[in-house]
Amino acid sequence: MASTIPNPGSWSVDQIGAAGKHIGQMTREIGGGDIDADALPRVRKLEMEDLRIALRKGMEDFTACRSDVMFLCLLYPIIGIFLAWVGMQRELLPLLFPVMSGFALVGPVAAVGLYEMSRRREMGEPVGYLDAFRVASSPAFSAILALGIMLFATFTVWMILADMIYRATLGPEAPASMGAFLVDLFTTGAGWMMIIIGMGVGALFAFAVLATSVISFPLLLDRHCGMPAAVVTSVKLTRRNPVVILTWGIIVAGSLAIGSIPAFLGLIVVMPVLGHATWHLYRRAIDFETE
Repeated sequence: MASTIPNPGSWSVDQIGAAGKHIGQMTREIGGGDIDADALPRVRKLEMEDLRIALRKGMEDFTACRSDVMFLCLLYPIIGIFLAWVGMQRELLPLLFPVMSGFALVGPVAAVGLYEMSRRREMGEPVGYLDAFRVASSPAFSAILALGIMLFATFTVWMILADMIYRATLGPEAPASMGAFLVDLFTTGAGWMMIIIGMGVGALFAFAVLATSVISFPLLLDRHCGMPAAVVTSVKLTRRNPVVILTWGIIVAGSLAIGSIPAFLGLIVVMPVLGHATWHLYRRAIDFETE
């Protein structure tokens, strides 16, 4: 059968229409439409026991998928070492701690593949490291990507503010060396001012990210509900369980700090356990029985 050569004009119109339809679909995925409060998932009242159960199940997932997730998480110490090397440059030395602490701000998006592995294991499906990349084919990938971009933007703003805090206290000149910087940091009023202001501002950023993303990514992966609905549900959970969620944030921050020693190699274990545990915390946070 002879093939028909399409008219260039009609072909262009068809392609533009298809592209417009695709962009519209992505917009719906990111925006999720109007948020109906009654249609949002119901969040539960959590107890400290829920955190222990989530961590235990996260460890079980890690044990079951150990070789796969450790292979995936080799990237985390490489990124950490690179960031530390960048921070050790004299001009960027004051930003070393903000860079390392800011790693927690983008941690939720770095663990999306781990959520998918836990989801598949919970469903009784075989799990391998390649399954972590199935997130890219998820119907909610556009919303996941948008939320990830939002977290990276938050990290960027944090770095800008950290630099401004340094310039307003110990700066604006770069420190002569690491030793000189530490002396100025801990033995001068300006240094302690930088510590106090920096930790205060950093804590605000950390809590904002925790509240908006504690279950957002697992919810998007599981429910395909749109980014605004996922963020609102995460904030609802935080408002209902402030002490438990804050404790979870402290556990995550402390675990990441411990995992950074030595040379960030501990992140090969810490990141997958926390990632898997976050999925199970999400499963305990949503009241599926009322839906």
